[in-house]
Amino acid sequence: MNLSQLIDHMRHSPMYQERISAWHDIPARPARTLPYPDWVDPRLVEVLKKGGATELYTHQRQAVDAVHRGEHVVVVTPTASGKTLCYNLPVLNTILENPEARALYLFPTKALSQDQLANLHSISTALDLGIKTYTYDGDTSPTARKLIRTAGHIVISNPDMLHTGVLPHHTKWVRLFENLRYVVIDELHNYRGVFGSHVANVIRRLLRICEFYGSRPQFICSSATIANPKELAERIRGPEQGQHRPIRPEHDQAQQMIGPRPTTLVDDNGAPQGPKTFIFYNPPVVNKEL
Repeated sequence: MNLSQLIDHMRHSPMYQERISAWHDIPARPARTLPYPDWVDPRLVEVLKKGGATELYTHQRQAVDAVHRGEHVVVVTPTASGKTLCYNLPVLNTILENPEARALYLFPTKALSQDQLANLHSISTALDLGIKTYTYDGDTSPTARKLIRTAGHIVISNPDMLHTGVLPHHTKWVRLFENLRYVVIDELHNYRGVFGSHVANVIRRLLRICEFYGSRPQFICSSATIANPKELAERIRGPEQGQHRPIRPEHDQAQQMIGPRPTTLVDDNGAPQGPKTFIFYNPPVVNKEL
């Protein structure tokens, strides 16, 4: 008996019906899509389409347009809804426009970092334009660390390594900090409570160093469903002064914004969804003594 047969059996069987306290059916929902924006590099669009992303889900389009306008963004949609493209697309597009641009990705676990590295490698390999992506953590060899500091377009790390291995040695990371355009924080919901307050202080330290080197990065955050994602993102990022101009303002107009950037919440999921059935079933008592 497969799952559909089991649900149908429970729906019509008196034995089950008398023990079901709630039954709720959610119908399937088709995908809602929009074309790629005109500002995306055609080479990147071609690679993404070949990879299966022929169009963007509506929440992806909303997110990348907000990033392009120079806003901070926090994306809150279900698992497997394509949140990764919400930050990979604007990051890669910016690097294609300006090869000096840099991005820092922060993940809470090594497994997520490796998944992201594999995804970015497949896209950059298909582009064949020399976009270099590296993970920087406790297992990175000393030889590789030197290369990453000078040549990495996208550096994938975690808050602990940022705190202990990057920020104290910022003079070795001048190229990253002078050109840092984006900070991506994935799995934002992990950074709550005492741990979240520690991470927030690390981010404040990061921003002070960025200001020293003349950069003003945008934040792109993604999270599982939580009650207050925008508030959490703003608390993790901290207050933004927004009065500093970059050393090389000709690189990008979004970097020249004066005043705090707004934070845009993207939570209207446009990805397709299959039918769901929620059943609350009270099983019979098998052993009264136990």
